[in-house]
Formats: sequence, structure tokens, C-alpha cells
Amino acid sequence: MPRRILIIDDEDDIREVAALSLETVAGWDVTMAGSGAAGIIKAQELLPDAILLDVMMPVMDGPTTFRELRSRPETSHIPVILLTAKVQAADQKRFSDLGVAAVMFKPFDPLALAKDIAAALGWNDE
Repeated sequence: MPRRILIIDDEDDIREVAALSLETVAGWDVTMAGSGAAGIIKAQELLPDAILLDVMMPVMDGPTTFRELRSRPETSHIPVILLTAKVQAADQKRFSDLGVAAVMFKPFDPLALAKDIAAALGWNDE
């Protein structure tokens, strides 16, 4: 059974490239949301195997979305990988301190994205 991934990012291009990459390279089922609020609703409906979550979004940013996902029993167990362009050590530490499964950086390599996600989450069957 293919992995189910939810991509939450306000940038259409990032969502499309990531989704195409994960579907084509890994054969995963991908669902997309353009905001934190929409992502929370989709996460509750779909219960994906993992969530790829953008840090910088208007209205509800990634860390706020992550905390909201963690506060809900139905989504609290889903591993979340933050996707960010911020590469400063202080930012990385702040993101890691949230309790996310991993932090990945933009721009990402579309051909390696599935492998990087699988490695970060310990999915050895990929």
C-alpha cells in the first residue's frame, strides 16, 4: 500500500513540484493544502502517514499549524517534517525543539525528496 503524504504549503509551485516528485519517484498518494487551516482539516479527514509542512505561511504559520495538529488526538501521532528556507542555526534549533520529525530545506532536490523523507522517518521499505 502506498504511503499517504499531506503537503501543506502556501506556494503553488512548491506543492506541485513536491507532489509530482513523491507521486512519480515513490508512487506515494499525495494530498495538498494551501494553508495551515486547510491542512488541519485534510489531516483529520485523511490521517496521512506523514505531513510535509511549510514554515512560512500567512495567517497560520507552520509552527502554529504543527502545535494545532499535536493538540488534536486524531492527528497528534502523525509525523511532521518542516520545510523551510531558513537555514540559520538558531532557526533550526527552534524548529527541532518543537518536536517535529525532521527539518528539510528549500530548495529541495525533487528526485531525492522521497528518499530524504523515508530516511528521516525510518521508512526502510522505500
